[in-house]
Amino acid sequence: MAPRHLSSLAVLLAATVLSGCAASHEGALNSQADTPSPTCLVHQAKEPAPRYRAGTSADTLSILELMHYYTANGTKAFCDGKPPTSTDRHWMDLYTGLGGDRGHVRP
Repeated sequence: MAPRHLSSLAVLLAATVLSGCAASHEGALNSQADTPSPTCLVHQAKEPAPRYRAGTSADTLSILELMHYYTANGTKAFCDGKPPTSTDRHWMDLYTGLGGDRGHVRP
């Protein structure tokens, strides 16, 4: 391969790798894994990623983590004393949409 083609290939490869690092509005549930029995909830920073939704992108362990977290902790107050954000509501709606009891999340 000519040096010019190699440098073009290197730029294309770098762009592809860096595009995977772009900020995403979807992410993982903050289930407070470091605190086995949290006394309050933290606000979720990102919208639920596709792996938490039913369908071809679903990940069973991620969904079970979500269901467990809200079943055990969903009615607790937020640590900062503020109400749920719209992002928190999306997680709670996902929980109930997957079959979770509405009584296990904050009204």
